[in-house]
Amino acid sequence: MRAVIQRVSSASVSVNGEKVGSIAAGFLVLLGIHKDDTEQDLRWLVDKTIHLRVFEDAEGKMNHSLLDTGGAMLVVSQFTLYGDCRKGRRPSWSQAAPPELARTLYEQFCGQVRAAGVTVATGRFQAMMEVSLVNDGPVTLLLDSNKIF
Repeated sequence: MRAVIQRVSSASVSVNGEKVGSIAAGFLVLLGIHKDDTEQDLRWLVDKTIHLRVFEDAEGKMNHSLLDTGGAMLVVSQFTLYGDCRKGRRPSWSQAAPPELARTLYEQFCGQVRAAGVTVATGRFQAMMEVSLVNDGPVTLLLDSNKIF
């Protein structure tokens, strides 16, 4: 499982001109699911994401997590995070999970984050989406459950 996590002041996602999800301060998470991802990958990524200490404390140091600040999370599915561009000019998507598995793990990710007490907004799975955000910092992080980066 891979995630691009952006600390935001606000973020929203629209489909065909209709806003389907939006948050104020928190994280925009672009979530990619690998074809071999398991419940263990899911749990690791949920735990890591909600506990990342990248929000400032009273002294201006990144010392608080999303849970500490009461921030929200906008989660957008993004199979292109598994695009392999090492050969040729057209990415290979062979490592991305098939839609059925990806949808299941995407929904479980959102559900587990909600269960931890975080407000979650989402995009629309398998839709062409327009994502808008105000990146706060900017702070952008990459996570991979296989710890590739």
